[in-house]
Amino acid sequence: MNKNELAGMIDQTLLSQTATEKQIKDFCITAEQYGFASVCVNPVHVKTAYSILSETKTKVCTVIDFPFGAGGIESKKEQSRITVNDGARELDFVIDMSLVKAHKWTELEKELADLQNYVNGLSKSINGEKIITKLILETCLLDDEEIVQSSLCAKKAEFDFVKTSTGFAIVKGEGGVLLPNGATAHAVSLMRKTVGPDMGVKASGGIHSTKEALELIECGASRIGASAGVQIVDGL
Repeated sequence: MNKNELAGMIDQTLLSQTATEKQIKDFCITAEQYGFASVCVNPVHVKTAYSILSETKTKVCTVIDFPFGAGGIESKKEQSRITVNDGARELDFVIDMSLVKAHKWTELEKELADLQNYVNGLSKSINGEKIITKLILETCLLDDEEIVQSSLCAKKAEFDFVKTSTGFAIVKGEGGVLLPNGATAHAVSLMRKTVGPDMGVKASGGIHSTKEALELIECGASRIGASAGVQIVDGL
């Protein structure tokens, strides 16, 4: 793998709530120079990102119902409509964790299929351009069976990717010690095994080095979400 190939697998991510318009603009210029697959920004910054990247190969990605996924399907649809109109071409949806924890798999699959159909309809408003959908599972909060079933629901609903993490989950161990909340080799391997070779798997959260990124790609990740994309590529 060369640097261009690795960059083409990275969603360069800036989801800080304090990010300024100037930071977003500089971030997007660098992303285009490196040839990243996308920049992943909060919905409020989609217009700015699109104004810089619309004529490039780097897409604008945004997060929907982030970071909890608890806003309900109508909220997710409206956020999708607004951000697609603003220029987003990749949408990372946070899963409805209440359905996962209740093991309501039929209901989850139905909700995801409804969202996917809605996004397919949105593509008509942009001359049929493909809108990529990703489902964020928040794997640090799930057991293996929940990861498998959630991934299967996304696959049956025809989502394009399953994704590990928001990077914003708070997980505590004994004494209130914070535990890792990002991508793991185990979760990525399990997701890849579940969805098969043709569906996308995005590893995100806590990926800071070339070594970590390559290990997750070896486990089956086809996309890497990271704020450290520049360091990851330069370290190859």
